[in-house]
Amino acid sequence: MRVLAAMSGGVDSAVAAARAVEAGHDVVGVHLALSRMPGTLRTGSRGCCTIEDSRDAWRACDVLGIPYYVWDFSERFKEDVVQDFIDEYAAGRTPNPCMRCNERIKFAALLEKAIALGFDAVCTGHYAKVIEDADGNRELHRAADWAKDQSYVLGVLTHEQLKHSMFPLADTPSKAEVRAEAERRGLSVANKPDSHDICFIPDGDTAGWLAEKIDMSTGDIVDETGTKVGEHPGANAFTVGQRRGLKLGTPAADGKPRFVLEIRPKENKVVVGPEALLAIDEIRGIKVSWAGLPIAEVETGTEFDCHAQVRAHGDPVPATARMEAAGDDGGAAGQLVVRLTTPLRGVAPGQTIVLYQGSRVLGQATIDAARSLQRAEL
Repeated sequence: MRVLAAMSGGVDSAVAAARAVEAGHDVVGVHLALSRMPGTLRTGSRGCCTIEDSRDAWRACDVLGIPYYVWDFSERFKEDVVQDFIDEYAAGRTPNPCMRCNERIKFAALLEKAIALGFDAVCTGHYAKVIEDADGNRELHRAADWAKDQSYVLGVLTHEQLKHSMFPLADTPSKAEVRAEAERRGLSVANKPDSHDICFIPDGDTAGWLAEKIDMSTGDIVDETGTKVGEHPGANAFTVGQRRGLKLGTPAADGKPRFVLEIRPKENKVVVGPEALLAIDEIRGIKVSWAGLPIAEVETGTEFDCHAQVRAHGDPVPATARMEAAGDDGGAAGQLVVRLTTPLRGVAPGQTIVLYQGSRVLGQATIDAARSLQRAEL
């Protein structure tokens, strides 16, 4: 096949491209230039897609003997990922920018351009697996190494996108093996540290970065009964589950720490309460999509058993789920209603919930509401 290898400049994408070459595919490497902001050198940044990453990607392609290009997607990245991040926080939600990047950049804009140029597939260094069922339909599954599994952030991939997705690291048992392979192949990124944090916030100070983008004004911090217990410098700087930085003037009656339970941007209020009230057992999701063909229960609106995961490195918990038909004020695809058998803490609107059956990724939704069935409405 003609394969476009997305080269991030890290060890995973380099080894993935090497394996695609070794498998006999006609491979071309491409690095996505996503940010034009200053301070995005690896030496001063903890994210990915830096200037140094571009050079490392070029060196890897040179070793592999494949063509290398840099595609400037910075304007689309700014609009579809960075601005979305700002807008979501301004609305009091907690977004996942990596999810949006995979959905709108790496497996939408990139794949669209790749197919237009005659490529059959896009190859990445994600730890996830694509499996074909008996009818040849593709399914997304967890990688062999669950500790490095990245199927959560790929939960946004559609049936059509999976047809053109290639993940050569799917069956690799550990990251250590990938690094050892890179060393054997003479790739200079063999011992390069993993990227983490948000790539467009170089110093990792999300609150400080947002303060320059969102209008902040002081407001009340209230407890679960609505009683004022402090003031905040801007509600959008807080996130559900947060404990530190509240600076409450009134201590809790039991003397125990309080946590952010809810953010109300329209009222400019932050609601805090005891840790026990963070436990969520019902989630409603919008912007639902299915990774591959949806299971039969989705089409009929029937309840089905699954496991739910709400963070990239979170533990999946047993749950039941069903699709609820759209009402007058609902989206065209309706809502995904998930009941958690094991409650989860600190679930916030804007986060992504991904559903699994065994190792298979069923699909995902953006969390619109999360509540405890035992907790009275505040």
